[in-house]
Amino acid sequence: MAEVSAVRPLTGAALEAALDDVARLRIKVFHDWPYLYDGDLGYERKYLQSYRDSDQAIVVGAFDGDRLIGASTGAPLTDHAEDFAAAFEGTGLDLGDIFYCAESVLLSEYRGQGVGHKFFDEREAHACRLGFSKAAFCGVQRPDDHPMRPAQYRPLDTFWRARGYTPLPGVIAQFSWKDIGEDGETLKPLQFWIRDL
Repeated sequence: MAEVSAVRPLTGAALEAALDDVARLRIKVFHDWPYLYDGDLGYERKYLQSYRDSDQAIVVGAFDGDRLIGASTGAPLTDHAEDFAAAFEGTGLDLGDIFYCAESVLLSEYRGQGVGHKFFDEREAHACRLGFSKAAFCGVQRPDDHPMRPAQYRPLDTFWRARGYTPLPGVIAQFSWKDIGEDGETLKPLQFWIRDL
């Protein structure tokens, strides 16, 4: 197992400087189950633009020396309102109260060192400093009988529940990306999870 030398928050210019490396990590890590993402840098740069545009965004970087080997992003949910507003309709929740913990990506050889907890710790602390009362994220839903599901796959539900998150019934976003082996993008359901801060 390779050693993680540091996990630290990046904001402002440091965040912006890291985004191309975040894009490359997303392409590599999300290629695997359950995302099966067949991504490219052009799509990634467009997707990550909201983190450049938000003065309240954060990237939590995991490093091996100077090399970014993992990253976790977050921003106010209102910065993603056009993507997620429909999913929250009828919940009575104010999007302005919610900090969105987006992806966490970490190269496989660095897993098992507590980095996942540090990713959440840093994003939740950042959200609290900004005055948010809730944190939320979403995870892709795949059928149990999907032909590409690895036999040894263990969902992260237990980890998320241990962090205090619970699924929000019926709050499912629809996101489109190109799966491995597909000719084009298709919609995928993503279940939202939430906790009070």
